[in-house]
Amino acid sequence: MSLNDPLANAMSHILNCEQKSLKTCTVKNASKFINSVFTLLKSKNYIKDFKSVKTQRGDFLEIELAGSINKCGVIKPRFSVKKNEYEKFEKRYLPAHGFGIIIVSTPKGLMMHDEAIEKGLGGKLIAYCY
Repeated sequence: MSLNDPLANAMSHILNCEQKSLKTCTVKNASKFINSVFTLLKSKNYIKDFKSVKTQRGDFLEIELAGSINKCGVIKPRFSVKKNEYEKFEKRYLPAHGFGIIIVSTPKGLMMHDEAIEKGLGGKLIAYCY
């Protein structure tokens, strides 16, 4: 099964594996973009580790789950957000203030919403996790 958004597929697969209490999961269609999203999730300890595996059929990621994800997903459409509008989207996608992360694509690269607020950057909303 292949849908049009590889990141959405990866996030939903991770959530499904977390709900089944699995220790690892495999995500197909690895890319630099998906790697950078997972690097941010790893930095906040939502996943333990991940590694990219190259095969003749294509690249895929093996992810070691930490068991700390309650909900995660992509944000579609990719809303544009100004540097002072993050609170509106925090209320929409996160259960409480200061709980969870929103991943944002800024001119300085992918980062979490609290880091973008510190740096005074706007951008496009990519995904959320808590």
